[in-house]
Amino acid sequence: MVANNASTRQSVAVFGSTGSIGTSTLDVLERNQMQFQVAALTANTNVESLHAQCLKFKPAMAAMADSDAAQELANRLRRANSSTTVLIADDALVRIAVDPSIQTIMASIVGFAGLPATMAAAQHGKRILLANKESMVVAGDLLNQAAQRSGACIIPVDSEHNAIFQCLPESNRCNPTNSLQSGVASIVLTASGGPFRQFTADQLKTVTVEQALSHPNWDMGSKVSIDSATLMNKGLEVIEASYLFGLDESLIEVVVHPESVVHSMVRYIDGSVLAQLGQADMRTPIANALAWPDRIDAGVAALDFVRLGSLNFEAPDMHRFPCLALARQALRQGNGATCVLNAANEVAVEQFVEGRVSYTDISEINAHSLHSFTRTVPQNVEELFSLDLSVRQFALEFIEQRSLG
Repeated sequence: MVANNASTRQSVAVFGSTGSIGTSTLDVLERNQMQFQVAALTANTNVESLHAQCLKFKPAMAAMADSDAAQELANRLRRANSSTTVLIADDALVRIAVDPSIQTIMASIVGFAGLPATMAAAQHGKRILLANKESMVVAGDLLNQAAQRSGACIIPVDSEHNAIFQCLPESNRCNPTNSLQSGVASIVLTASGGPFRQFTADQLKTVTVEQALSHPNWDMGSKVSIDSATLMNKGLEVIEASYLFGLDESLIEVVVHPESVVHSMVRYIDGSVLAQLGQADMRTPIANALAWPDRIDAGVAALDFVRLGSLNFEAPDMHRFPCLALARQALRQGNGATCVLNAANEVAVEQFVEGRVSYTDISEINAHSLHSFTRTVPQNVEELFSLDLSVRQFALEFIEQRSLG
């Protein structure tokens, strides 16, 4: 990647750069080298991919969540005479997030693990491109408060939330105030329905991990793919949307839209509905979030309406996909319930992928955990981490008891 007028370009750190969102982000950045420079890259354990990215994009800093992997990366880059500094410390991601030379953070670390760096970026006034929905699900109030105090701008990258972001009035973007004040009646999140949209309840009982990982429209990691199959992903998006856009749960609709062309919609009180349409390609919302309020090339093909044909919409089946109902319940319940649900779900999905529980067990584990933690009210990030750990231990013990029974 060739440097051009580095002082005038937006400096970007990509957290989770070896994942699908991270690699798509780097593709968009490479197409727009005059506007952006890659300042930092981070990954979990994929040394091979991060090493190649560092040699190509020449970031000033890199970090890995795994300390052994970080040391191996440092050794490889040293042998390659790379100028990239590898941060080997538990707080490496936070140090990158607060670095004054970095303006924009792409937060695409999957799961609760991304919260500390995202919170640090919010506290230091960064532009946060939020692809990690769990951070907002678990700590939405705290993130919003930190952003309001520092002047940070949180722009959603999830295709559905970014679609809402694009369709909202200008005054409501990058500002989690109550959208009802600007004539918004409700928002409509679209869902592909996942690979089991037409499965019966009996068929769902025998779903395999391989089937659950085969999403019909999107290429995603295992956690997001499983969540999409159970519709928990859409449930988490309902929670995230409530915090991002200042809307009550009752004003957030969900419709199944198998074609994944209409990415979401905003209803207005005058009867208008604004929708954002596009290819099922994450580079579009990534480019929008990077360049907002401007537009840049994302490398995405134009939508061909003549070849598109019909668009279909249907209501989600809460009985076959109870995780969506559980997410709404957690949002209404408040008092840390969204943190509880997220922690239980991360454990349940991990255990399903490892073959220790069935597909239908996921919702049962989530429901049991949600019903068992009803009086915890976390006041800060530390208390959220404590609650998260307690729920994970509880869920694992519940799974163990069921297997012994």
